[in-house]
Amino acid sequence: MNTESTSPQVQLVTIDEDNAGQRIDNFLLTKLKGVPKSMIYRIVRKGEVRVNKKRIKPEYKLQDRDIVRIPPVRVAEPDNRTAPSANLTKVSQLEDRILHEDMHLIVLNKPAGIAVHGGSGVDYGVIEALRALRPQQKFLELVHRLDKDTSGVLLIAKKRSALKYLHDQLRYKKMQKDYLALVKGEWSAQDKVVKVPLLKLTLKSGERIVRVNAEGKPSETRYKIMQRYQGCTLVQASPVTGRTHQIRVHCQYTGHPIACDDKYSEQGFDNSMRSLGLNRLFLHAAELMFTHPDSEEIMRVKAPLDDNLEALLTKLTRV
Repeated sequence: MNTESTSPQVQLVTIDEDNAGQRIDNFLLTKLKGVPKSMIYRIVRKGEVRVNKKRIKPEYKLQDRDIVRIPPVRVAEPDNRTAPSANLTKVSQLEDRILHEDMHLIVLNKPAGIAVHGGSGVDYGVIEALRALRPQQKFLELVHRLDKDTSGVLLIAKKRSALKYLHDQLRYKKMQKDYLALVKGEWSAQDKVVKVPLLKLTLKSGERIVRVNAEGKPSETRYKIMQRYQGCTLVQASPVTGRTHQIRVHCQYTGHPIACDDKYSEQGFDNSMRSLGLNRLFLHAAELMFTHPDSEEIMRVKAPLDDNLEALLTKLTRV
């Protein structure tokens, strides 16, 4: 059961560059975890929250070196029952999958089978696990997402300024993502670009699924054949837009579903791949190219294929 702290105190918080540019209401939501949004707006409106001793509006954007007065508020203690232990095997193994780390970001080779964040019946994901591994790191946020069953390059920001800088690159399509997917059949050399609208649907069972639909959002993926095999093709898929399940649905739409895709593949093809030892979706974020938020150098980070994917490719017959 959540308990309340017994003696809340006035806090004076000096804003640093990590929180500069953030709206005061969003800052208070993270600072006062467990306090309802309505109460946060009420204490701002009543003038109980002050910045540099002055009243402010909820949309005020914090500046570096601002001094924020936070009034005494009863905050529910966090419920740690579902927080991951840093010693859990899955969590501790993430350390070994870090491809690059500096003061501004972490680049991780995410394993398949772990969500990027908790929720919807998942106790914890990559971001909660990293926070457990790095309790001293006060800021850790996902820059983008990967499906639970997809492995590969995942970016995590260690500063708010880095998060904003990297988000801008995503927004203006200045970040290059290249995935590797093993798909059914002989991919046509003519299918270099797939552009179709995608619509998210919720089935009666509650399962969320994506379909090609004229009412959906525009989406685009560029494809390149990497290697042909008997009965399947290894392709490089480079998404221009970032829709949910985009690459998976685009492959299905062209008649070449990805191996062992439990939502969009075909049972016969999947069974043949499972008989060769594949036990997961064959979709891997192999490479990410972006501009570093501090040095502004172009970074190209590659995540090697997991051993089980490499092992499968060695069993296939090249054509």
